[in-house]
Order: sequence, then structure tokens, then C-alpha cells
Amino acid sequence: MKLKTILLILTLSLTTLEGFSQVFASYHQSSIPFAGIGYEFRRFAPELRVGTNVFVDDISAEFVLPYKVISREDYYIDAGLGVRYNVFRGLVLPVGFTAFPFQKKGLGFHAELALISDFESSAILRGSWGIAYRFGRQNSVPVE
Repeated sequence: MKLKTILLILTLSLTTLEGFSQVFASYHQSSIPFAGIGYEFRRFAPELRVGTNVFVDDISAEFVLPYKVISREDYYIDAGLGVRYNVFRGLVLPVGFTAFPFQKKGLGFHAELALISDFESSAILRGSWGIAYRFGRQNSVPVE
């Protein structure tokens, strides 16, 4: 219940921001695959991710808050912090690269390396690659 309340407040807060912002969807392929939906604003891109290709009891949720360290029209590099629930629960430290090679900057390809650790028994280094799509008016990122 608390998680739902926090996510609702966060989502409502993000919709009040002025300036550049866009909703995006992504799919990450790896040995721990997941799909996500997020909201880009300024240099941040918070994303809610859900595990795929698993039994319903093993579905895991993950919330990450990446910061775009380098942000250009055709690509960006980000690093962030997050948390994962259920299977492989713990802290998530993702570092990623996303490129938008087409004239319209809606469809992109990305790669990510993330450390997932519960600080007690184990740590996993997850590598993933996939696609991302930006919904919205311009399908482009401002150059900063």
C-alpha cells in the first residue's frame, strides 16, 4: 500500500513540471528481462520496470531514477539509483547508453549494466540491451 501511495505522489509531482518531458516505454533483454515505462524530464528519467518471461509468482518490480550524465540529440549516457522487489531484491545501480539513430528521435536502442545487491548474501551484475520508444509531441531530446 505504501509503495502505491509513493508512486502515485511521484507521478502526480512529475506531471506538474514545466519544460521538456515525455513518456517512454522500454524493453530490456537479458537473463533477467524486463519491460518499463518512464517519464523523461530535464536530465532525469524515472522508470518503473516489471520482470518478464517469468511465472506470475516470480514477477519482480523495480524502480530506478537515472540521471543523464551526457545528453545529446542522438544519444545519452545515464547513471542512477533504484530499488528492486521480490526476486533478487535490493539496491539497483544502473549505468546505461541509449542511442536514437533515426531522423525522428522516437525509437532508440540501449544497453545497460546494473549492479543488484541486497548487501547481505549476494550481488548480481546484470547486462541488458533493448529498445526504447518515446511517446509525445516532438520525439526529440533538447541539447544541453
